[in-house]
Amino acid sequence: MPFAIWWEHLIFSEITFLGYDIPIVLILLLFGALFFTVYLGFVNIRYFPLAIQVVRGKHDDLEKTVPSGSKKKEETAFDHSGEVNHFQALTTAVSGTVGLGNIAMVAVAISIGGPGATFWMIIAGLLGMSSKFVECTLGVKYRDIDSEGNVFGGPMYYLSKGLKEKGYGAVGKLLAAVFALLCIGASLGGGNAFQTNQAAAQIIERFEIEGSNSGTVIGVLFAVLVGVVIIGGIKRIAKVTEKVVPFMAALYVAAALFIIFLNLDRVGQALNLIILEAFSPKATITGGFIGVMIQGFRRAAFSNEAGAGSAAIAHSAVKTKFAASEGLVGLLEPFIDTVVICTITALVIIMFNIDGAFVYGDVINQQALLSDGTRVGGVNLTSLAFENAIPGSSYALAVAVVLFAFSTIISWSYYGLQSWKYLFGRGRYSDLAYKFLFLVFTVLGAAITLDAVIKFSDAMILALVFPNIIGLLLLYPKAKEELVDYLELIANKK
Repeated sequence: MPFAIWWEHLIFSEITFLGYDIPIVLILLLFGALFFTVYLGFVNIRYFPLAIQVVRGKHDDLEKTVPSGSKKKEETAFDHSGEVNHFQALTTAVSGTVGLGNIAMVAVAISIGGPGATFWMIIAGLLGMSSKFVECTLGVKYRDIDSEGNVFGGPMYYLSKGLKEKGYGAVGKLLAAVFALLCIGASLGGGNAFQTNQAAAQIIERFEIEGSNSGTVIGVLFAVLVGVVIIGGIKRIAKVTEKVVPFMAALYVAAALFIIFLNLDRVGQALNLIILEAFSPKATITGGFIGVMIQGFRRAAFSNEAGAGSAAIAHSAVKTKFAASEGLVGLLEPFIDTVVICTITALVIIMFNIDGAFVYGDVINQQALLSDGTRVGGVNLTSLAFENAIPGSSYALAVAVVLFAFSTIISWSYYGLQSWKYLFGRGRYSDLAYKFLFLVFTVLGAAITLDAVIKFSDAMILALVFPNIIGLLLLYPKAKEELVDYLELIANKK
């Protein structure tokens, strides 16, 4: 059995429950997210306004204080070190999650599972906010800061250092090494190759570029642009993402909302299909509504990465004394990514199919079968929906796709680099070796098939869940302690 097929079977191994085959990784994500939501008192809902305030800098004055007399002083009060501010950390992490998963993977989920998959994506996004809070809080709490102010953080560090505190040092080191290795693979696959693959497909399709080497040429151009940015490290990446992310998100959301408002008569029907088919799917998918749920959660996990731990790497670089402050910022990611942007994308695609433009339920090809017999998958299906609603709008989508891909690639280059440094050291040559390998995959991604990239990307990104969730389920009380301390400081300030 080829390694790729063996790996996919390993990652998506299933257990049978009430007659349904459910991937173990889905159970881990669901159980973890539900548990954290309840344990933290619905932090994803109760403290959503506070998260907005933190991003806006309302509580930055607390950074000038040290919680005097607090028994948690040594654990919560860091030197005011770090490399980026709250907004830059958020945009860097969002640029890693708000990417082509929001455009291409939503189309894949709907092609396979029908409109009902959207409902489960939204649920996954809301619950994932709590998982993201725990990850990002622990990421800041257990980060390393060297003598030059460079930050090294993420699951590798809270798995190794946090579990050592609990007496599981050997297990922590093993899980940290496994996570780092998988994160490198995820950065090369879902965070890189998948992005250039779909960006190249969109450019070639929209601008009718011919030639067998066109994908490779586009990949090389991407590699050059990405190389210019990632050579400068997290500070340059943050400066780019804080400008690109708001612009690309605004461009895409504005175009999608414009289409939705022009077709308001179809919105009610689309929403009705999303809710009804979440439980009574008409798509010819194995497993009934459980099958649809699996598609929704699987694509949401790929899109917002809650539970995978990757975004904690970017959030760890923030300038703050209080770990929970960045945890609150982090919980905004799944909301922006899945609840808002994925839902908007889904509405456009579903409205496009109100009259039966394509057939749902193509599990094997992961594409939509159009009425004329052709198959369209990923970003090209979303592009068709845009073009059908407003002729010419697919060109605006093409620009958004390129920006989404570019921002995701540069963020994931940082995630992969941090993991690489954890395994192979922080020297200059180690740094250059990873960046060269990363840029090679940027070119390769544009030249290989979508199906191959999706399988590799899914397997690598979802594999991160296994070591990460184990760590979160052992260390979650630390996240709550940080939250309680931070809320107490805000209350005393008032």
